[in-house]
Amino acid sequence: MKRLILVFILVLPITALASSGGVDLQTANNNLHDKKSLQRGAGLFVNYCMGCHSLQYMRYQRMGDDLGIPTEVLEKNLMFSAEKVGELMTISMKKADAEKWFGVAPPDLSVIARARGVDWLYTYLLSFYLDSKRAIGINNQVFKDVGMPHVLWKLQGWQVPAPEEASAEGHGHQGAGLVLKNRAQMDEKKHHESVNGYRRDVRDLVNFLAYVGEPMQLERRVIGKWVIFFLVIFLIVAYALKKEYWRDIH
Repeated sequence: MKRLILVFILVLPITALASSGGVDLQTANNNLHDKKSLQRGAGLFVNYCMGCHSLQYMRYQRMGDDLGIPTEVLEKNLMFSAEKVGELMTISMKKADAEKWFGVAPPDLSVIARARGVDWLYTYLLSFYLDSKRAIGINNQVFKDVGMPHVLWKLQGWQVPAPEEASAEGHGHQGAGLVLKNRAQMDEKKHHESVNGYRRDVRDLVNFLAYVGEPMQLERRVIGKWVIFFLVIFLIVAYALKKEYWRDIH
């Protein structure tokens, strides 16, 4: 048994590193209590991701209620393929067509944050770069030879592998040896704003996907605090009752 535990401890870091393509994962620092972030993430998902990816276990109405999005805002800005707020967040693209166009059907992202982890998703979305050797012209450091295009390029811009001296100085756009293609034409302030703005967008999107993976966790964490409070009060009452009983016995 001890040998099995030792092997698990030794192999686990290697497995985690392999799943990230050998790139150190960055911390997403997502906050499920930040409703503004979750709302922005929902908007990003609908506008940039939902053309190919569905959320087949999430309903528009549930999302609106949880994130504090009024029905009229939901219908006007976040519902492009559905007629009623009670419908699931699915897409009209057929699986056969998707396989024909992309080679493989884009996966449903309902539980992607639970399957991959928020840090993996965060780093993945920061790691696209131009690669002339590939047919689609892009690649990803975390997911080598990925079939997904860089759908957020208008928000981030195009990245290229950084010169060694730039990487050594820490000028990479996301810290893994990549820089913006037009970095030389940007002053420090504009570059800083571009980097931080895109990081915030990615963090919001990942935050939303973490919520979608387990919507109940918002309520569960609130309920959990009340349960702990109840248990503390019950412990005090039980201890007082126990002392009272033992006083009669003695």
